[in-house]
Amino acid sequence: MTRAVHARAGCALAVISVLWAYNWVVMKRALEDGGPLEFTAARSVFATVALFALLVVLRLPLRCPSIKGAIAVGMMQTVGTGALGAAALVTGGAGRTAVLVYLMPFWTLLLARLTLSERVRGWQWLAVALAAGGLVLILSPWDMRGTLAASLFAVAAGVCWSAAAITAKKLRIAGSVGIVSLTAWQMLFGTIALILLAHAFPSKPIEWTPYMIWAIFYNAVPVSALGWLLWLYALDRLPAGTASMGMLAVPVLGMAAAAIDLGERPTGWESAGMLLILAGLAVLATLALREHRRDDPMSAQE
Repeated sequence: MTRAVHARAGCALAVISVLWAYNWVVMKRALEDGGPLEFTAARSVFATVALFALLVVLRLPLRCPSIKGAIAVGMMQTVGTGALGAAALVTGGAGRTAVLVYLMPFWTLLLARLTLSERVRGWQWLAVALAAGGLVLILSPWDMRGTLAASLFAVAAGVCWSAAAITAKKLRIAGSVGIVSLTAWQMLFGTIALILLAHAFPSKPIEWTPYMIWAIFYNAVPVSALGWLLWLYALDRLPAGTASMGMLAVPVLGMAAAAIDLGERPTGWESAGMLLILAGLAVLATLALREHRRDDPMSAQE
C-alpha cells in the first residue's frame, strides 16, 4: 500500500482515539440516568439509522454482504463490547474501565497470530513490551480498586472487541465485503439483540434528561456510526495487530478526560504507565514511518 493510504488510515485512528476516549466520560455521566443495556440499546438504534442513511446517501447496496458474518460481528462488537463496557462503568471508574477494555490490542495480537498468520517482528516487540508494562502499571494489580465484577466486564468487553476485529478482517480477506455495509448490518443485528436483552433483563429505565439526549446523540453518530466505520476502514488497510496497538492512545486520553471532567486522579503508577504507553506508540510510529519510506521510493527524496 502507498504512503497516502497508510496516512489516511492513521488519521482515521487519530479521530477515533479522540472520539472514543472522551466517550468514557460521556457514558459514565449518562449511566446516572439509565441502565447499561437500556442505554446501549438506545444509542445503537440511532446509530443503525445513521448508518443505513449513509448507505442511501452514498448510493451503496442495501443488501447484507454476509448475514452470518454481520451477525457474528454484531454480537461481539455492538452487543459484547458495547453492553459489557457500559456495565463496567456502572460501578467502575471511567479511566480505569477505559484501560481494561483496551487490553484489546493484546488479545488481537494473539488472535491475529493464530488466525491471520500475522507476526510481531523486531522492534515491534519493544513497543509491545512498553505498552504491556504501561498497562500493568496503570492496572496496578497489587492495589486493585473498584469491584471485581466491573473489572471482569471491562476485560470481557475488550476480548469481544478483539474477536470482532479478527472476524471483520477475515471477512474482508475472504471476499468483497463493503466496510459501510458490514458496519451498518452488524449494528442492526446487534441492536435487535440489545433490545431483546434490555426487555429480558430490565434494570433502570432511561430518564430523558438534556444530558442523556446529548449522550445518545454523541454515542449514536460520532462514536458508533462514524467511529466503527473509521475503525473498519483502518482495520482494512492495516494489519490487525498494528491497528489495534495504535488504539492504545484511547485509554491514555480517556484517563486524562476522566481526570478533567470527573475529577478522577491518576496515581503515580498510572502516570508512569501512561508514559510507557506513549513511548510504545512512539516506537510504532517510527517503525511505520521507516516502512513507508522503504515502500515509497519518492519519500526518500522529500
